[in-house]
Amino acid sequence: MKKKVLILSGGISKERLISLDTGLQVAKELKKNGYIVKISEPDNNLEENIKNFKPTVIFNALHGQFGEDGYIQSVLERYKIPYTHSGVIASSIAMDKEISKKIFLKNKIKTPKFFTYSYDDTTFNIIKKINKKLKFPVVVKPLNEGSSVNVYISDKKNLSKILNILRSYKKVLIEQFIGGREIQVAIMGNKKLGAIELKPKRKFYDYKAKYDSKAKTQHIIPVNLPISKFKQLMHLAYKAHKIIGCKGVTRSDFKFFKGNFYLLEINTQPGMTKLSLVPEIAKYKGISFLNLIKWMLKDASKKK
Repeated sequence: MKKKVLILSGGISKERLISLDTGLQVAKELKKNGYIVKISEPDNNLEENIKNFKPTVIFNALHGQFGEDGYIQSVLERYKIPYTHSGVIASSIAMDKEISKKIFLKNKIKTPKFFTYSYDDTTFNIIKKINKKLKFPVVVKPLNEGSSVNVYISDKKNLSKILNILRSYKKVLIEQFIGGREIQVAIMGNKKLGAIELKPKRKFYDYKAKYDSKAKTQHIIPVNLPISKFKQLMHLAYKAHKIIGCKGVTRSDFKFFKGNFYLLEINTQPGMTKLSLVPEIAKYKGISFLNLIKWMLKDASKKK
């Protein structure tokens, strides 16, 4: 019997377009390999689509808020149908940068120093706090967005302007800016899949550098590190994957600076577009895009 796969994509987050691209590319690959596929938005028709289509497994191609923060996972739990990626709690923790960073630190994984800002203080006082705890420049970003959406590098002069831009978030993360090399690591279940280094032409690996082919970010694989350092990097990514309780595939974003690895965040639902990093790492390791997807579908049934 052919497997029926319902692909969830789109959604209402700021990463909607990336999610649609991921969903379409996964669907295309599965269809040409004999799977019965239906794409659904996570809207009011979802229950009807699940009821009528009767999928064997659900591929969660959603990104951002409501898609990888535990919300849709809690909805899917009701249907008792296997779904890809992490479950409710791990998704929720990984998406919240404040909580996940506290867990990293508790488990001796370095992450840039930070504090949160809730718009209940003056910019003057925040500048004093930054000078005391972090030093400029700093990174200012939402607590629960992915794909570097609305992430800014700020100096003292433009801090007020950036905080105003992000005011709709109510609470933001202000983080020490770490220079150095950008390295991303993929974990595939219990397998330390591999790593890739990024050299963006832009100031940092932001949304445009990730998804605009014209940004010409250089992808370097294999990563040029001493064997001992590479093993340390893979161990840290695997450790983060496990302590958060992640399932399936994750991608951890690191900075390598002055001999130290700093974990910025862990992504429980990495992109599956033609510019995405996990498929590129998998390909380098001899795993085709189809086999990567097939593994994820098979792994979905092992969530419990």
